[in-house]
Amino acid sequence: MRFAEILFVDLLGGIGDLVIALPAIHGLAASHPGARLRVLTHEPGAGLLRGDPAVSAVRVARDGAEREAVAAALAERRPDLAVTTTRYGGIPDLLRDCGARCVTDLWRGPPPDELIGDRYLRVLSGEGVLDRSAVDPVPRLWLTAGERAEGARVLAALLGPSRRRPVVLIPEAGMVVKRWPERRWKELTVILDNLGVPVVAPPRGSLRQLAAVFAEVGRRGGAVVGGDTGPLRVAAASGARTVALFGPTLAGRYGLGATHLQGLPDCPHRRPTAITTQVCWWHADCPLSPTEPACMADIPAAAVAEAVVRNLA
Repeated sequence: MRFAEILFVDLLGGIGDLVIALPAIHGLAASHPGARLRVLTHEPGAGLLRGDPAVSAVRVARDGAEREAVAAALAERRPDLAVTTTRYGGIPDLLRDCGARCVTDLWRGPPPDELIGDRYLRVLSGEGVLDRSAVDPVPRLWLTAGERAEGARVLAALLGPSRRRPVVLIPEAGMVVKRWPERRWKELTVILDNLGVPVVAPPRGSLRQLAAVFAEVGRRGGAVVGGDTGPLRVAAASGARTVALFGPTLAGRYGLGATHLQGLPDCPHRRPTAITTQVCWWHADCPLSPTEPACMADIPAAAVAEAVVRNLA
């Protein structure tokens, strides 16, 4: 069955959550040629979709007013297909009540070793609203030629005369529990400096500007290193090679399709399909360490440097 008006709702709040959903968004557009596909999400992630040829319109929800934003999107144009990653605030019921064909639970019964993005695609395919043959399972961001050129200019300014493949380090993470210890970042920087690898920090700017810099890092054969965070997912979706550091989340469920290093893979407190119920999740109160997340500290700088060098080869 073909649908002409599609509404995709992703209000989970994270940049990474939206990037994970990109193959589903693009797959729905490819499965229903000519359909008007709107996406309702939060800023700043919404900026990643602006100009995307697969997306007809991007609508933004304010924090705390997500239900109202869904109601406004339904009032603007009633969809004949509504898909949501979001289950709180009565949003699934609101979508079902509009009379559209709805897929309101993309998380149903997930196994612990299935990537979330793959799960989305499998559910949508099983519901008969997505043609798997039209799907690219890899998240990809769309950038203009002008944005790519500006990204190349910014990276060239950061690197100076160096022509070696650059490495961008992303030490920050939105959640403390996902942060690799500062001392590990210092150790990694020393190792890479001794190897003659040019190391740069991500420049300030919008997510699209950052994505353009990452795209140039990928074009030059460089790599980006960081935890399981939105910016690292933006890097991967922009075409850069990534080295992802996983601690509280499991790479087999949240992986980027790149190089992964998993800290404490057998941690008894990790819950791959219910991460928000982990004892450490909200406040980084690790039961195995009084000072820092033990799973992140478990990843040695030497192993990360080795993974970086492999990616640069």
